[in-house]
Amino acid sequence: MILIRGKKHWLWRAVEANGDVLEILLQTCRNADAAKRFLKKLIKRSGVPRVLVTDKLRSYGAAIRDLCPSVDHRSLKRLNNRSEASHRHTRRREKIVGRFKSPRHA
Repeated sequence: MILIRGKKHWLWRAVEANGDVLEILLQTCRNADAAKRFLKKLIKRSGVPRVLVTDKLRSYGAAIRDLCPSVDHRSLKRLNNRSEASHRHTRRREKIVGRFKSPRHA
């Protein structure tokens, strides 16, 4: 979560198995519709993945069942460490800038 002008924004990030960032999206909500929007954008750009590793947010399951039911969805503890580590660069930049002023700036 990132605060921009006092409003919460959620940073959605897709990371490949070797650590490359595939897709980034900043949204004001974190529900099933937002997850579907993010997955549609991801699938359009890089194709349907074989395995998806997410945190334990339940809206991911709903989005995956609707968009790509054949994908193996894993949400076990510590499996998403690679994507959490990729947030570190954004956090560091946020601290240096002194908070982001707009979603585009983030």
